[in-house]
Amino acid sequence: MARRTPSQLNMLLAVDKPVGCTSHDVVSQCRRALHERRVGHAGTLDPMASGVMVVGVGQATRLLGMLTLDTKSYVADISFGVETNTDDAEGEAVRTVPVAPELHDLAYVRVQLAAMLGPQLQVPPAFSAISVNGVRANKSAREGNAVDLPPRPVEIYAADLIAVSGEGDTCVWTVAFSVSKGTYIRALARDLGRACDSAAHISALRRTASGVVSIGACHAVEELSAETAAGFALDPIAALGATRVDLPGNLADDLLCGRRIPVERALVDFDASKAPFALVLDGGLKALARIEGGRFVMEHVFPQAIGGVR
Repeated sequence: MARRTPSQLNMLLAVDKPVGCTSHDVVSQCRRALHERRVGHAGTLDPMASGVMVVGVGQATRLLGMLTLDTKSYVADISFGVETNTDDAEGEAVRTVPVAPELHDLAYVRVQLAAMLGPQLQVPPAFSAISVNGVRANKSAREGNAVDLPPRPVEIYAADLIAVSGEGDTCVWTVAFSVSKGTYIRALARDLGRACDSAAHISALRRTASGVVSIGACHAVEELSAETAAGFALDPIAALGATRVDLPGNLADDLLCGRRIPVERALVDFDASKAPFALVLDGGLKALARIEGGRFVMEHVFPQAIGGVR
C-alpha cells in the first residue's frame, strides 16, 4: 500500500456553509480548492442551514474531535401552523393547526421563549444522523420505519426574540439561540409549537458561532485556495482552549520521537496549572502535552506543524 504523502497545508479553517449543500459537500469543495485529500469537519449542518463550519486540513484533522465547541449559537426562523416529519421546511406536513392570534403578541412570545431556558431532555428529530442499532435514524425514517430516539440532555442558554413577522395564518418568530453541543434547533421549533398548543417547524437556520469561532471568522469556499488558505487559518490553540508553550526549535527531533522534555526548556513563563499544553516550535503547533514529574509528556505529536498560531 502506498504511503500517504505529507499534507502541504495543515490548519483549521472557518467556512461559511451556504444553504443547499451538505457538510460533506463543503469538505469535497475544500479538497478541490486546496488540492488536499486530508480534509474533515467538526459539527454537521443540515443542507437547509448555513453558517459556521470548522474545517480541518492535513494534520489539523486530528484536532477536530478535541475542539472546544460546546456552545453553539444560531439565528432561526420558526414558522407556525405546520409541523413536518423532518421538523424543517424540507419535510412533509404531518400536523396542521390554525395560527392563534396570541402567536403574534410580543409579550406572549417572550414568555414562551423564557420558558425554554435551562437544562432539559430533548428528543432528537427522527430525521437525524444518530445511529440506532448501527443504522442512521434518517435512513430508517426515509424507509418509512418508526424511529424511537431516547431523549438526551441539552441546555438552552439564551433564546432572544429578534422579530415576529407575518399576519393572519402566517406567523414566523426569528430567534437567536445559544445552546449546548448536541442541541437540535429543529427539535426546539417542534417542541415550541407544541408548548404553544400549535405546530411549528424551522423555515431558515443560520449558525452564527461554534465555540470561540464566530461567523466573522468565516470565509466562503470560493475564497479558498492553496495560496490564500494560510491567511484564513484559525489559531488552533485558541480553538482548543489550550495553554501555549514556546520551545526552542532544536527540540524538534525530541518532540517527533515523543521524548519527555523538561518544563524548564520553555522559552517563556506559562501557567502550568492549565492543561492541555500546546507546544509551539518556530511558530507552529507541534504537539499537545501534559505535565508529569516536571516534564512535558506528549499526548499528540504533529509531524507537520499546524499553522495559524497567533
